[in-house]
Amino acid sequence: MTFSGAVGLMALFLVDLVDIYFLSLLGEQELAAAVGFAGTLLFFLTSLGIGLSIGMGAKVSQALGAREVEKARRRCTHIAIFSFVLLTVASLCMGLYARELLAGLGAEGRTLDLAERYTLILMPTAPFLGLAIALTAALRACGDARRSMYATLSGGVVNAVLDPILIFGVGWGFDGAAWASFVARMVIFIIAIYQLQSKHGMLVRPRPEKALEDIRRFMSVSGPACLTSMATPIGNTYVMYSMATFGDSAVAGSAIIGRIVPVAFAVLFALSGAIGPIIGQNLGARLLQRVRQTLKEAVLFTAAYVGTVWVILFLSAEWIVAVFDAQGDARMLLLAYCHWVCLLFFFNGVLFVANATFNNINRAPLATVFNLSRSLLGTLPFVTLLALYLGPLGVVLGDLAGAVVWGSIALVTAFRQLNRLQDAHKGFDAAADNQELACENWPYSSGKTAIAQQLARHNQDPSG
Repeated sequence: MTFSGAVGLMALFLVDLVDIYFLSLLGEQELAAAVGFAGTLLFFLTSLGIGLSIGMGAKVSQALGAREVEKARRRCTHIAIFSFVLLTVASLCMGLYARELLAGLGAEGRTLDLAERYTLILMPTAPFLGLAIALTAALRACGDARRSMYATLSGGVVNAVLDPILIFGVGWGFDGAAWASFVARMVIFIIAIYQLQSKHGMLVRPRPEKALEDIRRFMSVSGPACLTSMATPIGNTYVMYSMATFGDSAVAGSAIIGRIVPVAFAVLFALSGAIGPIIGQNLGARLLQRVRQTLKEAVLFTAAYVGTVWVILFLSAEWIVAVFDAQGDARMLLLAYCHWVCLLFFFNGVLFVANATFNNINRAPLATVFNLSRSLLGTLPFVTLLALYLGPLGVVLGDLAGAVVWGSIALVTAFRQLNRLQDAHKGFDAAADNQELACENWPYSSGKTAIAQQLARHNQDPSG
């Protein structure tokens, strides 16, 4: 579940990194800075889509874990419609004030003009990308991580192919990077909806009498999850604003790091998305010991993965600086991040895992509390203080300092919540002994899980 998700995410994030690389070949530092500003603004909409996808994955997986296939399909349909409408409204509102918002981030002059152009080209795709993220969450909820990967992987390939063609071949330059991303986002949406419907039939005719109930239950998870997800761009916005005070070189360095991080740590982003359906299905099946096991192993995996990434970044630091022709503050930031700062990302990974647990054991408000605390009580004061003494490096360190504090507290709280849940349902594991024996050998791979087999049988005989 994790690695198949990571492949798709890595392909998508790698293209963002390639965008910066190709634009750096044009020899204008303002281009990378403009993409950094635009990416920060657009990430608000992507975060909203991620928050909605968390509710999709949680509610669909819980219904499937309880063997209520029709309810899962109905929920998937109603959630998809509601998500698209909400994302469309949000995109229109943000598009109307794009220039003012970018200026508020610290963009000015030609950098502001470029950032506005990039933002307005991609803004219409935000509802489709957000819905695609939710649909891939539904695929993971069905245990079909492989087809979920196909959507994001295809988008990454399309973007990587179109980037050099539109930037250099057609001669569109900066605009070519934006249009390549435009096409890639639409490809992700088309493939996601095709895979979900053709293989699982999860989108059915809406039932208005059940829609409000499903949306209410969905928002009990996605409401707090959206606030949780939106906390990250709030922190990112302040980081970008603080970095802008040190000039375009510092902003360019921050933008490059912002593209390296999702590629380097794509596995951890995918991990939080992968354990959600596993926790949700086991909670629906009342197998609480498996929920605890999932959390423990996810934390151990996070530690091992961060250590591996640190070794790779440490050894390739000078090469990365040379590839992006980083100078001044940009060079300093890249070297510091690769040499030692990246190790602190472990605490971000822990926070991801803890929040995924909260969202899928019906404790979503806790995820909101910890993410908002990280972004407001963590990032803002640490960035402000450390920037005064360490300059641009202080901004980067301040952004991670909040994760150290609140990620640690969130992990302890997650285990305590599982203890309370298990104490309140001591009879669940005993009542599920027979089911545990029956399901312990399920091969959790695409098209072969018990859930996938049940969906296939149900498609053939809906009355069964």
